[in-house]
Amino acid sequence: MTQKLSPQEIRAAKLADPKKRDRDLADQLGISEAELVAAHVGHGATRIGAHPDDVMPKITALGEVMALTRNQSCVHERVGTFEKYQSGKHAAMVLGPDIDTRIFPKHWTYGFAIETQTDPGVRRTLQFFDAAGDALQKIFLRETSNHDAWAPLVEALKIDNQSDSITVEPRMPTERAKMDASKREALVEKWKRMTDTHQFNLFTSKLGMNRLGAYRLAGSPFVRRIDPTAITQWMESVSQKRQKVILFVGNRGNIQIHWGTLDTIKTMGPWLNVLDPSFNLHLRTDHIAEVYVVDKPTKRGAAISIEAFDVEGGLIFQCFGQRENDDDTLDTWHGILDALPSLQEEVA
Repeated sequence: MTQKLSPQEIRAAKLADPKKRDRDLADQLGISEAELVAAHVGHGATRIGAHPDDVMPKITALGEVMALTRNQSCVHERVGTFEKYQSGKHAAMVLGPDIDTRIFPKHWTYGFAIETQTDPGVRRTLQFFDAAGDALQKIFLRETSNHDAWAPLVEALKIDNQSDSITVEPRMPTERAKMDASKREALVEKWKRMTDTHQFNLFTSKLGMNRLGAYRLAGSPFVRRIDPTAITQWMESVSQKRQKVILFVGNRGNIQIHWGTLDTIKTMGPWLNVLDPSFNLHLRTDHIAEVYVVDKPTKRGAAISIEAFDVEGGLIFQCFGQRENDDDTLDTWHGILDALPSLQEEVA
């Protein structure tokens, strides 16, 4: 059994390689990112409450910030102000023109307020993690933020336990594709009768399936499998045609949504990036194993998305076309998706 690193050893490792990202250093040390951050409590980090009901209404006072949500394969960064918070036992949300999230509070276990000395000055962040120590959301103050609100916010959220060590649980594995071929007819019938996309998870769950399993089983005309290498073509077409989108990236505890265009697209090695003033996206294209164009009926017409999954079956991102107005039939969006090459081979 590997000897657990002490907080002092973790801090020493960080000092020895200060430019390495926390996530990468934690992986190198064989610990979770939350354990790395916790080791700095009393050394620039303060433990704070993690429940969204306590945190989210207070973040508004910080003004314009950068909110970051990621999974293993995609990083979603949105600049804006945290506005209306809507609490919910199972699902909560932040609603606003810039910051739009869907929150699953039961996974918000650890919270930290962190001040880090950098060459440009002090960097202030709020970071929240699940029980396994994986990051759910990070909130970065910017030059334009209300830094005067930082100290009162940290004091209000500070908890009694200021230990520099935490105990994390084993990471829950990604749920693999679940399907039942004998229920394909029932799946298709329920799919046809959908009037809202939110009904999808409910009826697939009742049939003993999950999202990816249902996509693999349903097939045409509701689902078309796309060549994963076409993701770059898709994103460049969205940019060139100035098509507004609704782009979801999430993890177990938080989903973050971008509304608008994807203007500046740059490829850097395996990373496909959107580098816009108020929105950045960093997507590992080499992690994409399956891509689907999915057609779900709604009262307003077909809601057609493109969705990418990793090799374990985890959802990397989901994207819909954004209507300009009630009369917008999204012809440009549909044309972009129709032009993507299909992948005909069967998935095992």
